[in-house]
Amino acid sequence: MNKVVHFEIPSDNQDRAKQFYSSVFDWDVQDMPGEQPYTFAITSPVDENYMHKESGAINGGIFKREAPVTNPIITIEVPSIDEHAKKIEAAGGKMVVEKGEVPDMGYYAYFKDSEGNLMGLWENIPRK
Repeated sequence: MNKVVHFEIPSDNQDRAKQFYSSVFDWDVQDMPGEQPYTFAITSPVDENYMHKESGAINGGIFKREAPVTNPIITIEVPSIDEHAKKIEAAGGKMVVEKGEVPDMGYYAYFKDSEGNLMGLWENIPRK
């Protein structure tokens, strides 16, 4: 069974969204380095690799609203994005954003399910 491991919240004003979620829900919001502004929304304690210390919780991200990601997204962890892309297409879904890398963490992609919902995929980089 593949589990939900991440959520993403698009925003029109990232600073305003960070303030909202940190003040209302007491989330720890941390800007990540990179070309695209992205803020980790930490909802439960994590280790130095941003992996959960508590089971059953997920963390997420806040970023600038841009097509195709204009609504909140849930992300499902899979062992292979490439293999699941084939399954998605065969089941009537469609890949929307092909596999990309988050350095030292893993890979992501976005797809539309059979009902037109935009969803995310996540594949961890194997740890040694």
